[in-house]
Amino acid sequence: MKTLLSLIALLSAALSANAAPPTCYSRVLSLSKEITESFKELQTSKAEDPCVETLPRLYLDIHNYCVLAKLRDFVAYPRCERVLEVSELKEKARSLYTIMISYCRRDLVFLTDDCSALENPVPAPVDPSITDS
Repeated sequence: MKTLLSLIALLSAALSANAAPPTCYSRVLSLSKEITESFKELQTSKAEDPCVETLPRLYLDIHNYCVLAKLRDFVAYPRCERVLEVSELKEKARSLYTIMISYCRRDLVFLTDDCSALENPVPAPVDPSITDS
């Protein structure tokens, strides 16, 4: 009986360790990647509304201080309100902005304030081992 209780305590401790809530940084990082991917999908979708082409470019780097202005500008963009996907994307961007300026304000560290890097992102390097095979 004592062994069974010890085993249950050990399993519950292991499960609770995996169920830890995300940190502010991990939540901001995952939401920014989700927004960036959703924007890319919206830009390449076949059923694209013409107003989607006029949307401001949305590449998010949460280590760049200019991302806050980029999020504000995107959310405030007055066009495309009738396109459901754009409205959903704006809502996610608004959520990310709120998380960054209030809940995670003290947890985030900005490594740069290069606004042009958000307009012309540097493509991710290609792993040479992938191209060699």
